[in-house]
Amino acid sequence: MKTVNVHEAKTTLSALLARVEKTGERVFICRSGKPVADLVPHRRVDRTVPHPVMSAIEIKYDPTEPLGPEEWPEAK
Repeated sequence: MKTVNVHEAKTTLSALLARVEKTGERVFICRSGKPVADLVPHRRVDRTVPHPVMSAIEIKYDPTEPLGPEEWPEAK
C-alpha cells in the first residue's frame, strides 16, 4: 500500500493510475497525514452470478401464469 499526500496525488495522478492498473495495489491519499481517500482498481461485477439473498427467495406460484378475472383491479 502506497501513501501519498494530496499535492503529490494531484501532480502524479496519471502515474498513480497506471500503477494501480498495472499492480492492483491500493494507494491511500492523505491530508495532513490522515487518509481521506483510497485509489483502488476497478472491480467488474459478474452479473451472471445471482446475489445470495436473491437465491434464497422462493416463489410458490407460476409468475408467468395470466391473472384470473377476480385478480384484476376494479375499473374506475
